[in-house]
Amino acid sequence: MERLRIVQKYFNSIIIIRLMLSLVFISEGIQKFIFSDTLGVGRFIKIGIPHPGIMAPFVGIVEIVCGGLILLGLFTRLATLPLLISMFVAFSTTKIPLLLEKGFWAMAHEARTDWCMILGLIFLFIVGSGRWSLDYFRTQPMKSRESS
Repeated sequence: MERLRIVQKYFNSIIIIRLMLSLVFISEGIQKFIFSDTLGVGRFIKIGIPHPGIMAPFVGIVEIVCGGLILLGLFTRLATLPLLISMFVAFSTTKIPLLLEKGFWAMAHEARTDWCMILGLIFLFIVGSGRWSLDYFRTQPMKSRESS
């Protein structure tokens, strides 16, 4: 645990990863409502997600809320879990069929963003939200914050 704190002290750049992930998830969540036919319910119908009228808005809300938590650095590790589940479902319903239909390289090309998002979420799950976060201020005693 102490080693993790030492690593986090020097990882001020974690905020860049948080910004990247949160802005993509918030944007994608909003677009599920704005462009429902192509990115929301319509897409969920196309890829065979059960109960698309319920699941698309649910996933959109999860992406907006969890993306917002990651942006703020609040309950960051917890917020990564529903997003990882969402990413794995998206990957298995869109990229695996592509792999079977068109081969590895076509899938690898289409999955490049998914891999980055999944690895970014795993990174945040492992290291947490860093010093520039509400998690840091929520968990650190006042004296330790003043001396850092």
